[in-house]
Amino acid sequence: MDEKELQQLKRRLTELADTAYTQNRYTYTPFLGLAEQQAYYAVEREVSYAGVRMEGGAPLCERKMLRFGDPGYEEAYPIASVRIAPKAPKFAESLTHRDFLGALMNLGIERDVLGDLFVEAKKEQGALLFCHENIANYIVEHLDRVRHTNVSCKRTQGEAIVQSAEPERISVTVSSPRADGVISKVYNLSREESRDLFNNGRIFINGIQTENASCQLKEEDAVTVRGFGKFIYYGQTGVSKKGKDRVEVGVFGKK
Repeated sequence: MDEKELQQLKRRLTELADTAYTQNRYTYTPFLGLAEQQAYYAVEREVSYAGVRMEGGAPLCERKMLRFGDPGYEEAYPIASVRIAPKAPKFAESLTHRDFLGALMNLGIERDVLGDLFVEAKKEQGALLFCHENIANYIVEHLDRVRHTNVSCKRTQGEAIVQSAEPERISVTVSSPRADGVISKVYNLSREESRDLFNNGRIFINGIQTENASCQLKEEDAVTVRGFGKFIYYGQTGVSKKGKDRVEVGVFGKK
């Protein structure tokens, strides 16, 4: 997101907050990615008077809607969940996140109406998609193929349960819980390469972009490294013979 787009999004957020407050109703953004969510954090104090919440459909979701307003009644977010499954599981390809997302984009769907998409642990189970309520029926009716695999789509009822693969728990040895050091160990990078990721705005800790490579990770911090993946920092488990910290992390989609 360039500076012009960032400023435009900031203005849009303040407009939505003002509308929600003056008209005493809820207003919603489209789904915002981690980089776009930084526009909200930049104006968080300015719009706090309107009442703000974020929701993506499930606890693991990174793409989220902002809801402004506090009108005194509760209203469901316009978020639907759709399960995508192969029609013939036995012959299904091993489909990736990119495959599912590409098939959706080929239907002419804009990215901002799509939330997170979780590829489920077993290929025959397909994927779970969170999307805007207005586009859910269209997806159910029109998405019938992902790559060469015929699929069917069905809206889920009630609370959607994410069945994505569990993170791979690994142990790494570091001098300290500094973010750049842990990231370099998890993804086999040099410290310089790790610091470059911070400088280029590709590191998000608990959804907030940070350029502070020396920040100390805390237990249960969720770290997203754009272009590499995501991990949960579980904390120190011991000390090596050389006196370094042995820490454990849970890595999603580690290659």
